[in-house]
Amino acid sequence: MSASETIRDHTRFARVRQRLEEYTPAPGWPAWLYEFALIGFKQGWACLFGVLMLALLLTTHLFYPANAALARYDFLTLAALAIQLAMLGFRLETLNEAKVICAFHVVGTVMELFKTSAGSWLYPEPSLLRIGDVPLFSGFMYAAVGSYIARVWRICDFRFEPYPKAPWPQLLAVAIYVNFFAHHWLPDVRLALFALLGLLFWRTRIYFTVWRKPRWMPLLLGWFLVALFIWFAENLGTFARAWTYPDQTEAWSPVSPAKLGAWYLLMYISFVLVAAVHGPRARDAAQSKLYASSTSPQRRPATTSGT
Repeated sequence: MSASETIRDHTRFARVRQRLEEYTPAPGWPAWLYEFALIGFKQGWACLFGVLMLALLLTTHLFYPANAALARYDFLTLAALAIQLAMLGFRLETLNEAKVICAFHVVGTVMELFKTSAGSWLYPEPSLLRIGDVPLFSGFMYAAVGSYIARVWRICDFRFEPYPKAPWPQLLAVAIYVNFFAHHWLPDVRLALFALLGLLFWRTRIYFTVWRKPRWMPLLLGWFLVALFIWFAENLGTFARAWTYPDQTEAWSPVSPAKLGAWYLLMYISFVLVAAVHGPRARDAAQSKLYASSTSPQRRPATTSGT
């Protein structure tokens, strides 16, 4: 069994994924359509925890009793914890992914404590399970981002070429995290941070295997797509009054697209945290050969199962 197969067999989902990957549709457009559907299926599975969290936010906003003995925010905290434990218990998530999620709790909660004290956003409802002005369920929202990245990294067998040498990616992540705090007193240097990010990663491709052939895209573009998804999720979260920005106190309004920049930088911090667990690997010889054959004009449709 190959190393990539060993990684993939950690969860129950590996069996379902193997059956889907072994199916062989007709060549041509049916095969392209099947691979596209498989992308959607795997992406949906990777963001399972985030989808469940969004569903909790929306359903409790619409249907949670106003006079319930347990505050809505406290219910969200307990429900999110139950989901996390169930995912581990049913082997829908690996132990390494749980470690990443714990790291996101710490990083996210520290930021939440500072940002709420600075008035950047607020949590308008009461709760008992909180630290200062921050209800504990907020850490699970950051964990949802970490969970997605860790899971999709494993499911799609991410590889990166060329990847910047340590410690530059890690130092940049630290600088970005510090700037989230320091810009309240010092000049905001995020434009310079964006420039450094582009300088480090402008040549880096992310290779991912959805079905049988490795595909790639610029890593910078991949981060933007995830940041865009998070921004859409943030609009749903503020609509559900999980938290609100100062301009949403009287009535809900869409979150400014300017927030995309902040989410992009936070996306990078998230990536570096997950990379500390998974390790950014380059393609091996077999994958490079498979990618070369898949882009050759003379290639034939694959008829054997692969990872």
